[in-house]
Amino acid sequence: MPGHDPTIFDYSPITERPTVEWPGGARVAFYIGLNIEYFRIDRPSTSIWPGTAELVPDPLNYGWRDYGPRVGIWRIADILHRHGVRASALLNSAAAERYPQIIEAGLARDWAWLAHGRTNSEPIAGMAIDEERKYLTDVVETIASATGRRPRGWLGPGLTETFGTPALLAELGIEYLLDWTNDDQPYPLHVPGMLNVPYTVELNDLGLFGKGVTGPEFVQMVRDQYEQLHADAATGGRVMALALHPFVIGQPFRAKYLDQALEFLTAQPDIWPATSDEIAEHYRTICTA
Repeated sequence: MPGHDPTIFDYSPITERPTVEWPGGARVAFYIGLNIEYFRIDRPSTSIWPGTAELVPDPLNYGWRDYGPRVGIWRIADILHRHGVRASALLNSAAAERYPQIIEAGLARDWAWLAHGRTNSEPIAGMAIDEERKYLTDVVETIASATGRRPRGWLGPGLTETFGTPALLAELGIEYLLDWTNDDQPYPLHVPGMLNVPYTVELNDLGLFGKGVTGPEFVQMVRDQYEQLHADAATGGRVMALALHPFVIGQPFRAKYLDQALEFLTAQPDIWPATSDEIAEHYRTICTA
């Protein structure tokens, strides 16, 4: 029964696995995890300035977050399109309902759509099974209705889950999660048919720029990540995720550094620019029965 077994996956050292081979002989599969989120105006959430974070309303922090869907997302969409990179859109169902212009733009660019909870103002940890099943069903059905495509992947709001989340998502046809950021390759979870695909809280604009990383340093980190994963891939393909938030990397003074990072990555001969859907599907065909 969901929630009764806390063992979600097995320990598997990367040195003891079958070789992963990406299409075209690529050594690194790369995807953009583009967070498209809705934040409630009447609840504290991700903040740039803690001094007002608990106020309701909080114009300072809410306005910072709301820059994303109003302005930042359009700057990012143009940069991705210029480099031929399709986003793996991590979509709050509330954002799908409230920002139809973003959905239209993503459909025109053939983005992959992943379910990302209802809103990033509300984690799902601690939900009872029946409550969570109803919540997840509503999220998945809302996104499917808005995009015309049933999501195949999941990232929890704030990367939150319960012990029952993978099994409940499998009931809804979700095939993979991004929540467990503990690997450089996909791997199977204990729920039959369910995979975990690498995501990142390290190469993540929200965490990096929040700690004072500069634009040039960000570009160097992207290069360093790729080069190390490329070297590691001598023993099997690796996954490189780059996590973006429109209210962070979409700021005017940062956007050109995303452009520079993608210029570097897309020029590499041994990279496979993909979506997380494509990575999960390919891994499933070569590494699972």
